[in-house]
Amino acid sequence: MPISSRNFFFDWRQPRLTQELPSSMKIKDLRVHSIAMADPPLRSSYGLHQPYALRTILEIESEEGVVGIAETYGGAEPAKALLAIRERLLGNSPLRVLGLSRELLREDASGMARSQTTLVPGENPLDADARTYAALETACLDLAGKTWQVPLSDLLGGRVREKASFSAYPFYKHAGGGGQGEDSRKDEYGEALCPASLAEQAERMVGQYGFQEIKLKAGVLEPEAEIETIRELRRKFGPGVPLRIDPNCAWSIDTSVKVGLALAEELSNGGYLEDPTSGLEGMSEVRKRLLAEGVDTPLASNVSVTSFGDLPEAVGLDAVQVVLCDHHYWGGFRQVQHLAKICETFGLGLSMHSNNHLGVSMMAMVQVAVATPHLTYACDTHYPWQTERDEVVAGGRVPIAGGVIDPGHAPGLGVELDPDRLAEASELYRSIPYRKRDDEAEMRKYVDPDWKRTLPRW
Repeated sequence: MPISSRNFFFDWRQPRLTQELPSSMKIKDLRVHSIAMADPPLRSSYGLHQPYALRTILEIESEEGVVGIAETYGGAEPAKALLAIRERLLGNSPLRVLGLSRELLREDASGMARSQTTLVPGENPLDADARTYAALETACLDLAGKTWQVPLSDLLGGRVREKASFSAYPFYKHAGGGGQGEDSRKDEYGEALCPASLAEQAERMVGQYGFQEIKLKAGVLEPEAEIETIRELRRKFGPGVPLRIDPNCAWSIDTSVKVGLALAEELSNGGYLEDPTSGLEGMSEVRKRLLAEGVDTPLASNVSVTSFGDLPEAVGLDAVQVVLCDHHYWGGFRQVQHLAKICETFGLGLSMHSNNHLGVSMMAMVQVAVATPHLTYACDTHYPWQTERDEVVAGGRVPIAGGVIDPGHAPGLGVELDPDRLAEASELYRSIPYRKRDDEAEMRKYVDPDWKRTLPRW
Protein backbone atom coordinates (compact mmCIF):
# COMPACT_ATOMS: atom_id res chain seq x y z
CA MET A 1 0.00 0.00 0.00
CA PRO A 2 1.57 3.31 -0.99
CA ILE A 3 2.59 5.66 1.79
CA SER A 4 1.03 9.08 1.46
CA SER A 5 3.22 12.12 2.04
CA ARG A 6 0.79 13.27 4.71
CA ASN A 7 1.28 10.05 6.69
CA PHE A 8 4.99 9.76 6.08
CA PHE A 9 6.06 13.28 6.91
CA PHE A 10 5.48 15.24 10.08
CA ASP A 11 2.70 17.80 9.64
CA TRP A 12 4.36 21.06 10.76
CA ARG A 13 1.00 22.75 11.13
CA GLN A 14 -0.04 20.58 14.04
CA PRO A 15 0.55 22.14 17.46
CA ARG A 16 0.84 18.73 19.12
CA LEU A 17 2.28 15.36 18.29
CA THR A 18 -0.46 12.78 18.20
CA GLN A 19 1.54 9.70 19.13
CA GLU A 20 1.51 8.52 22.71
CA LEU A 21 4.88 9.01 24.38
CA PRO A 22 6.38 7.89 27.68
CA SER A 23 5.69 10.48 30.35
CA SER A 24 9.42 10.90 30.87
CA MET A 25 9.67 12.31 27.38
CA LYS A 26 6.78 14.75 27.57
CA ILE A 27 7.37 18.42 28.33
CA LYS A 28 5.44 19.67 31.36
CA ASP A 29 6.81 23.17 31.71
CA LEU A 30 9.05 25.79 30.09
CA ARG A 31 10.58 28.54 32.24
CA VAL A 32 12.61 31.53 31.11
CA HIS A 33 14.88 33.56 33.41
CA SER A 34 16.41 36.86 32.39
CA ILE A 35 19.62 37.39 34.36
CA ALA A 36 22.52 39.82 34.64
CA MET A 37 26.16 39.34 35.60
CA ALA A 38 28.96 41.80 36.25
CA ASP A 39 31.25 42.49 33.31
CA PRO A 40 34.58 44.36 33.40
CA PRO A 41 35.10 47.53 31.31
CA LEU A 42 36.57 45.75 28.29
CA ARG A 43 37.26 47.59 25.03
CA SER A 44 36.70 46.60 21.41
CA SER A 45 35.97 48.40 18.16
CA TYR A 46 32.30 48.36 19.21
CA GLY A 47 33.06 50.52 22.25
CA LEU A 48 33.08 49.66 25.97
CA HIS A 49 31.38 46.81 27.82
CA GLN A 50 28.61 47.86 30.19
CA PRO A 51 28.95 47.14 33.94
CA TYR A 52 26.56 44.20 33.53
CA ALA A 53 26.13 41.68 30.73
CA LEU A 54 22.69 40.22 30.05
CA ARG A 55 21.94 36.50 29.63
CA THR A 56 18.88 34.26 29.44
CA ILE A 57 18.46 30.88 31.15
CA LEU A 58 15.94 28.40 29.77
CA GLU A 59 14.51 25.45 31.73
CA ILE A 60 12.41 22.69 30.13
CA GLU A 61 10.91 20.20 32.58
CA SER A 62 9.48 16.76 31.79
CA GLU A 63 6.49 15.16 33.49
CA GLU A 64 8.91 13.04 35.51
CA GLY A 65 10.61 16.17 36.86
CA VAL A 66 13.81 16.03 34.79
CA VAL A 67 14.96 19.53 33.82
CA GLY A 68 16.95 20.40 30.72
CA ILE A 69 18.70 23.78 30.72
CA ALA A 70 20.21 26.24 28.27
CA GLU A 71 21.85 29.67 28.30
CA THR A 72 21.67 32.23 25.50
CA TYR A 73 22.02 35.94 24.81
CA GLY A 74 20.11 38.20 27.16
CA GLY A 75 17.71 41.09 27.25
CA ALA A 76 14.02 41.49 26.56
CA GLU A 77 13.80 40.05 23.06
CA PRO A 78 15.45 36.60 23.56
CA ALA A 79 13.23 35.95 26.59
CA LYS A 80 10.10 37.06 24.73
CA ALA A 81 10.91 34.78 21.78
CA LEU A 82 11.32 31.71 24.00
CA LEU A 83 8.11 32.39 25.92
CA ALA A 84 6.24 32.78 22.62
CA ILE A 85 6.76 29.11 21.73
CA ARG A 86 5.90 27.75 25.19
CA GLU A 87 2.36 26.57 24.51
CA ARG A 88 3.19 24.67 21.35
CA LEU A 89 5.86 22.67 23.23
CA LEU A 90 3.88 21.51 26.24
CA GLY A 91 2.92 17.83 26.08
CA ASN A 92 5.39 17.06 23.28
CA SER A 93 8.60 15.09 23.19
CA PRO A 94 11.77 17.14 23.77
CA LEU A 95 13.23 15.48 20.69
CA ARG A 96 10.28 15.93 18.40
CA VAL A 97 9.77 19.60 19.27
CA LEU A 98 13.06 20.23 17.53
CA GLY A 99 11.40 19.13 14.30
CA LEU A 100 8.29 21.07 15.20
CA SER A 101 10.38 24.22 15.58
CA ARG A 102 12.77 23.73 12.71
CA GLU A 103 11.21 26.53 10.69
CA LEU A 104 13.11 28.83 13.06
CA LEU A 105 16.20 27.94 11.01
CA ARG A 106 14.76 29.17 7.72
CA GLU A 107 17.01 31.45 5.70
CA ASP A 108 15.30 34.83 5.58
CA ALA A 109 18.51 36.52 4.54
CA SER A 110 21.97 35.63 3.36
CA GLY A 111 25.15 37.25 2.22
CA MET A 112 26.12 40.61 3.62
CA ALA A 113 22.56 41.34 4.76
CA ARG A 114 23.32 39.03 7.67
CA SER A 115 26.73 40.48 8.47
CA GLN A 116 27.38 41.34 12.12
CA THR A 117 29.83 44.04 11.07
CA THR A 118 27.79 46.93 12.48
CA LEU A 119 26.14 45.09 15.36
CA VAL A 120 27.63 43.56 18.48
CA PRO A 121 27.37 39.76 18.33
CA GLY A 122 24.01 38.51 19.49
CA GLU A 123 22.13 41.70 18.58
CA ASN A 124 21.48 41.03 14.88
CA PRO A 125 17.68 40.65 14.52
CA LEU A 126 18.23 38.32 11.53
CA ASP A 127 19.79 35.81 13.92
CA ALA A 128 16.91 35.91 16.40
CA ASP A 129 15.08 32.79 15.26
CA ALA A 130 18.30 30.76 15.04
CA ARG A 131 19.23 31.86 18.57
CA THR A 132 15.81 30.75 19.81
CA TYR A 133 16.18 27.36 18.16
CA ALA A 134 19.71 26.91 19.54
CA ALA A 135 18.51 27.50 23.10
CA LEU A 136 15.60 25.13 22.59
CA GLU A 137 17.87 22.44 21.13
CA THR A 138 20.32 22.73 24.01
CA ALA A 139 17.65 22.39 26.69
CA CYS A 140 15.85 19.54 24.88
CA LEU A 141 19.04 17.54 24.37
CA ASP A 142 20.11 18.21 27.94
CA LEU A 143 16.73 16.88 29.08
CA ALA A 144 17.07 13.80 26.85
CA GLY A 145 20.61 13.15 28.05
CA LYS A 146 19.58 13.41 31.69
CA THR A 147 16.57 11.17 31.11
CA TRP A 148 18.68 8.48 29.44
CA GLN A 149 21.73 9.11 31.66
CA VAL A 150 24.15 9.82 28.82
CA PRO A 151 26.33 12.87 28.11
CA LEU A 152 24.95 15.29 25.55
CA SER A 153 27.99 14.62 23.35
CA ASP A 154 26.70 11.04 22.91
CA LEU A 155 23.53 12.46 21.35
CA LEU A 156 25.73 14.35 18.87
CA GLY A 157 27.51 11.23 17.65
CA GLY A 158 29.97 10.63 20.49
CA ARG A 159 33.29 12.12 21.44
CA VAL A 160 36.14 12.46 18.98
CA ARG A 161 38.34 14.07 21.65
CA GLU A 162 38.25 13.85 25.42
CA LYS A 163 38.67 17.54 26.21
CA ALA A 164 37.95 20.89 24.57
CA SER A 165 40.79 23.39 24.10
CA PHE A 166 40.36 27.12 24.66
CA SER A 167 42.58 30.13 24.06
CA ALA A 168 43.34 33.05 26.34
CA TYR A 169 41.37 36.13 25.30
CA PRO A 170 43.07 39.29 26.60
CA PHE A 171 41.36 42.67 26.09
CA TYR A 172 42.45 46.24 26.41
CA LYS A 173 40.51 47.37 29.47
CA HIS A 174 39.96 50.21 31.88
CA ALA A 175 40.31 49.79 35.62
CA GLY A 176 37.46 47.94 37.28
CA GLY A 177 36.09 44.44 37.70
CA GLY A 178 32.48 45.06 36.63
CA GLY A 179 29.34 45.89 38.54
CA GLN A 180 28.56 49.27 40.07
CA GLY A 181 28.72 50.94 43.49
CA GLU A 182 28.49 48.51 46.38
CA ASP A 183 27.98 45.71 43.83
CA SER A 184 31.38 46.30 42.18
CA ARG A 185 33.52 43.21 41.65
CA LYS A 186 37.22 42.91 42.46
CA ASP A 187 39.46 43.96 39.56
CA GLU A 188 41.69 40.93 39.06
CA TYR A 189 43.60 42.27 36.05
CA GLY A 190 43.73 46.06 36.40
CA GLU A 191 43.97 48.60 33.63
CA ALA A 192 45.54 47.43 30.37
CA LEU A 193 45.74 50.18 27.76
CA CYS A 194 49.26 49.75 26.42
CA PRO A 195 51.32 46.83 25.03
CA ALA A 196 53.21 46.18 28.27
CA SER A 197 50.14 46.09 30.55
CA LEU A 198 48.22 43.95 28.07
CA ALA A 199 51.06 41.43 27.96
CA GLU A 200 51.09 41.36 31.77
CA GLN A 201 47.34 40.68 31.75
CA ALA A 202 47.81 37.81 29.30
CA GLU A 203 50.64 36.38 31.40
CA ARG A 204 48.41 36.35 34.47
CA MET A 205 45.54 34.75 32.56
CA VAL A 206 47.79 32.05 31.11
CA GLY A 207 49.33 31.40 34.50
CA GLN A 208 45.92 30.93 36.11
CA TYR A 209 44.24 28.81 33.42
CA GLY A 210 47.13 27.23 31.53
CA PHE A 211 46.06 28.44 28.08
CA GLN A 212 48.34 27.29 25.27
CA GLU A 213 47.08 29.80 22.66
CA ILE A 214 46.31 33.53 22.79
CA LYS A 215 43.97 35.83 20.86
CA LEU A 216 44.13 39.60 21.31
CA LYS A 217 40.95 41.65 21.05
CA ALA A 218 42.21 44.60 19.04
CA GLY A 219 40.75 47.53 17.09
CA VAL A 220 41.17 49.79 20.15
CA LEU A 221 44.59 51.43 19.99
CA GLU A 222 46.47 52.80 17.00
CA PRO A 223 47.49 49.91 14.71
CA GLU A 224 51.17 50.48 15.48
CA ALA A 225 50.49 50.01 19.19
CA GLU A 226 48.58 46.79 18.52
CA ILE A 227 51.41 45.51 16.33
CA GLU A 228 53.73 46.17 19.24
CA THR A 229 51.33 44.37 21.60
CA ILE A 230 51.48 41.20 19.52
CA ARG A 231 55.27 41.47 19.37
CA GLU A 232 55.39 41.91 23.14
CA LEU A 233 53.24 38.79 23.53
CA ARG A 234 55.63 36.90 21.28
CA ARG A 235 58.62 38.05 23.34
CA LYS A 236 56.91 37.07 26.58
CA PHE A 237 55.55 33.66 25.52
CA GLY A 238 58.09 32.52 22.94
CA PRO A 239 57.65 30.93 19.51
CA GLY A 240 55.58 27.91 20.57
CA VAL A 241 52.36 29.75 21.51
CA PRO A 242 50.01 30.52 18.58
CA LEU A 243 48.97 34.20 18.50
CA ARG A 244 45.86 35.69 16.89
CA ILE A 245 44.43 39.18 16.60
CA ASP A 246 40.83 40.37 16.15
CA PRO A 247 40.23 44.09 15.47
CA ASN A 248 36.52 43.62 14.63
CA CYS A 249 36.70 45.37 11.24
CA ALA A 250 38.38 48.51 12.62
CA TRP A 251 40.95 48.73 9.81
CA SER A 252 40.88 49.77 6.18
CA ILE A 253 42.13 47.38 3.52
CA ASP A 254 45.46 49.24 3.39
CA THR A 255 45.89 49.11 7.18
CA SER A 256 44.90 45.44 7.27
CA VAL A 257 47.58 44.62 4.71
CA LYS A 258 50.12 46.74 6.59
CA VAL A 259 49.43 44.91 9.86
CA GLY A 260 49.37 41.53 8.14
CA LEU A 261 52.80 42.15 6.62
CA ALA A 262 54.22 43.49 9.88
CA LEU A 263 52.99 40.47 11.85
CA ALA A 264 53.58 37.78 9.24
CA GLU A 265 56.02 35.91 11.47
CA GLU A 266 54.15 36.45 14.74
CA LEU A 267 50.84 35.17 13.29
CA SER A 268 52.39 32.11 11.62
CA ASN A 269 52.34 28.59 13.10
CA GLY A 270 48.71 28.41 14.19
CA GLY A 271 47.80 32.09 14.17
CA TYR A 272 45.25 34.02 12.16
CA LEU A 273 44.06 37.55 11.43
CA GLU A 274 40.37 37.84 12.29
CA ASP A 275 37.98 40.30 10.62
CA PRO A 276 40.62 42.97 9.96
CA THR A 277 38.28 44.86 7.63
CA SER A 278 34.56 44.86 6.89
CA GLY A 279 32.81 42.89 4.15
CA LEU A 280 33.76 39.80 2.21
CA GLU A 281 35.02 41.83 -0.75
CA GLY A 282 37.33 43.76 1.56
CA MET A 283 38.54 40.56 3.22
CA SER A 284 39.17 39.06 -0.22
CA GLU A 285 41.29 42.05 -1.25
CA VAL A 286 43.36 41.82 1.93
CA ARG A 287 43.93 38.12 1.26
CA LYS A 288 45.01 38.75 -2.36
CA ARG A 289 47.45 41.48 -1.42
CA LEU A 290 49.02 39.48 1.41
CA LEU A 291 49.46 36.43 -0.82
CA ALA A 292 51.06 38.64 -3.47
CA GLU A 293 53.67 39.56 -0.83
CA GLY A 294 54.24 35.93 0.08
CA VAL A 295 52.24 36.06 3.34
CA ASP A 296 49.77 33.21 3.82
CA THR A 297 48.28 34.23 7.16
CA PRO A 298 44.73 32.83 7.33
CA LEU A 299 41.86 35.32 7.62
CA ALA A 300 39.19 34.33 10.11
CA SER A 301 35.67 35.70 10.59
CA ASN A 302 32.72 35.67 12.92
CA VAL A 303 31.06 38.86 11.66
CA SER A 304 31.17 38.57 7.86
CA VAL A 305 30.24 34.87 7.90
CA THR A 306 27.36 34.18 10.29
CA SER A 307 25.08 31.88 8.28
CA PHE A 308 25.21 29.16 5.67
CA GLY A 309 24.07 31.73 3.12
CA ASP A 310 27.35 33.59 3.54
CA LEU A 311 29.54 30.61 2.68
CA PRO A 312 29.31 30.50 -1.15
CA GLU A 313 30.52 34.06 -1.51
CA ALA A 314 33.17 33.64 1.19
CA VAL A 315 34.58 30.54 -0.52
CA GLY A 316 34.28 31.97 -4.03
CA LEU A 317 36.19 35.11 -3.08
CA ASP A 318 38.73 33.26 -0.91
CA ALA A 319 37.80 35.88 1.68
CA VAL A 320 37.82 33.64 4.76
CA GLN A 321 40.02 30.66 5.61
CA VAL A 322 38.76 30.11 9.16
CA VAL A 323 35.12 30.29 10.25
CA LEU A 324 34.41 31.12 13.87
CA CYS A 325 30.96 29.77 14.57
CA ASP A 326 28.77 30.38 17.60
CA HIS A 327 26.20 27.69 18.28
CA HIS A 328 23.90 30.36 19.69
CA TYR A 329 23.41 32.26 16.45
CA TRP A 330 24.26 29.53 13.94
CA GLY A 331 21.23 27.59 15.18
CA GLY A 332 22.55 25.02 17.62
CA PHE A 333 24.83 22.04 17.94
CA ARG A 334 23.82 20.11 14.85
CA GLN A 335 24.13 23.22 12.69
CA VAL A 336 27.68 23.58 13.97
CA GLN A 337 28.41 20.00 12.99
CA HIS A 338 26.92 20.60 9.53
CA LEU A 339 29.10 23.70 9.22
CA ALA A 340 32.16 21.74 10.27
CA LYS A 341 31.62 19.22 7.48
CA ILE A 342 31.21 21.99 4.91
CA CYS A 343 34.38 23.68 6.16
CA GLU A 344 36.26 20.41 5.91
CA THR A 345 34.97 19.89 2.37
CA PHE A 346 36.19 23.30 1.22
CA GLY A 347 39.44 23.28 3.16
CA LEU A 348 38.38 25.91 5.71
CA GLY A 349 39.45 25.91 9.33
CA LEU A 350 36.88 26.03 12.13
CA SER A 351 36.83 27.45 15.62
CA MET A 352 34.12 28.72 17.98
CA HIS A 353 33.27 32.27 18.92
CA SER A 354 32.36 33.22 22.47
CA ASN A 355 30.56 36.06 24.17
CA ASN A 356 30.15 36.89 27.84
CA HIS A 357 28.80 33.68 29.26
CA LEU A 358 28.38 31.53 32.35
CA GLY A 359 28.80 27.82 33.00
CA VAL A 360 25.73 26.55 31.12
CA SER A 361 26.86 28.11 27.83
CA MET A 362 30.45 27.12 28.59
CA MET A 363 29.50 23.45 28.94
CA ALA A 364 27.33 23.62 25.84
CA MET A 365 30.39 24.76 23.87
CA VAL A 366 32.42 21.95 25.40
CA GLN A 367 29.87 19.24 24.56
CA VAL A 368 29.71 20.18 20.88
CA ALA A 369 33.47 20.78 20.69
CA VAL A 370 34.34 17.27 21.85
CA ALA A 371 31.83 15.76 19.40
CA THR A 372 32.85 17.74 16.27
CA PRO A 373 35.71 16.13 14.30
CA HIS A 374 36.71 19.12 12.17
CA LEU A 375 37.56 21.64 14.87
CA THR A 376 40.96 22.99 13.88
CA TYR A 377 41.64 25.79 16.38
CA ALA A 378 41.17 26.27 20.10
CA CYS A 379 37.80 27.84 20.95
CA ASP A 380 37.32 31.38 22.25
CA THR A 381 35.99 32.03 25.72
CA HIS A 382 35.23 35.10 27.80
CA TYR A 383 34.81 32.89 30.86
CA PRO A 384 37.89 34.19 32.75
CA TRP A 385 36.31 37.63 32.72
CA GLN A 386 33.29 36.47 34.73
CA THR A 387 33.48 35.88 38.49
CA GLU A 388 32.53 33.09 40.84
CA ARG A 389 30.05 35.46 42.44
CA ASP A 390 27.94 35.59 39.27
CA GLU A 391 27.99 31.90 38.34
CA VAL A 392 24.55 30.22 38.35
CA VAL A 393 25.85 26.64 37.96
CA ALA A 394 25.65 24.41 41.04
CA GLY A 395 29.08 23.80 42.54
CA GLY A 396 30.61 26.98 41.16
CA ARG A 397 32.63 27.78 38.05
CA VAL A 398 33.54 25.22 35.42
CA PRO A 399 37.27 24.48 35.89
CA ILE A 400 39.77 25.31 33.13
CA ALA A 401 43.13 23.58 33.61
CA GLY A 402 45.95 23.41 31.10
CA GLY A 403 43.82 25.47 28.72
CA VAL A 404 41.22 22.70 28.38
CA ILE A 405 37.89 21.72 29.89
CA ASP A 406 37.08 18.11 30.60
CA PRO A 407 33.31 17.61 30.23
CA GLY A 408 33.36 14.48 32.38
CA HIS A 409 30.70 11.84 31.91
CA ALA A 410 27.71 13.26 33.77
CA PRO A 411 24.44 13.12 31.81
CA GLY A 412 23.30 15.93 29.53
CA LEU A 413 25.37 19.09 29.66
CA GLY A 414 27.00 17.88 32.85
CA VAL A 415 25.83 20.80 35.00
CA GLU A 416 22.78 21.83 37.01
CA LEU A 417 21.49 25.22 38.09
CA ASP A 418 21.92 26.61 41.58
CA PRO A 419 18.41 27.97 42.35
CA ASP A 420 19.66 30.53 44.87
CA ARG A 421 22.29 31.91 42.49
CA LEU A 422 19.73 31.96 39.68
CA ALA A 423 17.32 33.95 41.83
CA GLU A 424 20.07 36.45 42.71
CA ALA A 425 21.01 36.87 39.04
CA SER A 426 17.35 37.37 38.13
CA GLU A 427 16.95 40.03 40.82
CA LEU A 428 20.10 41.75 39.57
CA TYR A 429 18.59 41.87 36.07
CA ARG A 430 15.45 43.51 37.42
CA SER A 431 17.53 46.13 39.25
CA ILE A 432 19.43 47.49 36.23
CA PRO A 433 17.89 49.85 33.68
CA TYR A 434 19.01 48.48 30.31
CA ARG A 435 17.61 45.53 28.37
CA LYS A 436 19.98 45.51 25.40
CA ARG A 437 23.73 45.63 24.97
CA ASP A 438 25.04 49.02 23.82
CA ASP A 439 28.84 49.33 23.87
CA GLU A 440 28.79 52.61 21.95
CA ALA A 441 26.61 54.38 24.51
CA GLU A 442 28.80 53.09 27.32
CA MET A 443 31.89 54.45 25.57
CA ARG A 444 30.32 57.90 25.28
CA LYS A 445 29.18 57.81 28.91
CA TYR A 446 32.49 56.92 30.53
CA VAL A 447 35.35 57.57 28.08
CA ASP A 448 34.59 60.02 25.28
CA PRO A 449 31.25 61.87 24.93
CA ASP A 450 31.87 62.33 21.20
CA TRP A 451 32.91 58.74 20.47
CA LYS A 452 31.20 56.97 17.58
CA ARG A 453 31.99 53.64 16.00
CA THR A 454 33.31 54.24 12.54
CA LEU A 455 34.44 51.63 10.01
CA PRO A 456 37.21 51.78 9.22
CA ARG A 457 38.72 53.80 12.05
CA TRP A 458 42.29 53.50 10.75
